[in-house]
Amino acid sequence: MTESNDPIVMTIAVLGGTGKEGSGLAVRWALNGYRVIIGSREADKAVARAGELNAELGGDYLIGMSNVDAAKEAYLVVLSVPYTAHKSTLESVKEHLTGKVLVDVTVPLAPPKITSVNIPEGKSACMEAQAFLGDSVKVVAAFQNVSADKLKDPTVEVNCDVLLCSDYPEAKEDVMALVKAAGLRGIDAGGLVNAVAVEALTPVLLYINRAYKVKGAGIRITNLE
Repeated sequence: MTESNDPIVMTIAVLGGTGKEGSGLAVRWALNGYRVIIGSREADKAVARAGELNAELGGDYLIGMSNVDAAKEAYLVVLSVPYTAHKSTLESVKEHLTGKVLVDVTVPLAPPKITSVNIPEGKSACMEAQAFLGDSVKVVAAFQNVSADKLKDPTVEVNCDVLLCSDYPEAKEDVMALVKAAGLRGIDAGGLVNAVAVEALTPVLLYINRAYKVKGAGIRITNLE
């Protein structure tokens, strides 16, 4: 997947891109030269959100489509939806993900107890995605611990590392490039099974935000060059 290193030829679809996390990532990638499609269950909603963001950015940076159409066109697909929509979204786009990289940002939160760790039946949302999609799709876990409040302003430096987990080293390298384009540092955190720990960190961070009355607590790995 050598072409993935060239933003000009790489199309990224952000499914659930109308939400805060997805929108923030989409804007940062678009400003770094990637062709970015915002996806939603309803195409009209995606088109409207893309228009709003383009107006804020002062240019035609983003495209809006249905999740299905966005997945069809993309070279790499990012899934940024609530856990309650995780399975249904994957079911709707599965046939269009074959041979592609899926970056799963989903955290299996269980409202209203969002500050308590919830381990789903499949151990992690990302592992459930890989099991459902099979070996024809390369799932990478990433961005679970990054605050949407920090991502929304592309001029703000995000003081947080991104832990990446996957059983596919080449796919992980592709996503490392996207992490850098979003203005963050990517850390190789091992195989996809380690996504169990990465996803579980998010409710811990939400608890810290609440306990210390802050926004955007994140993870930083120390003692790396």
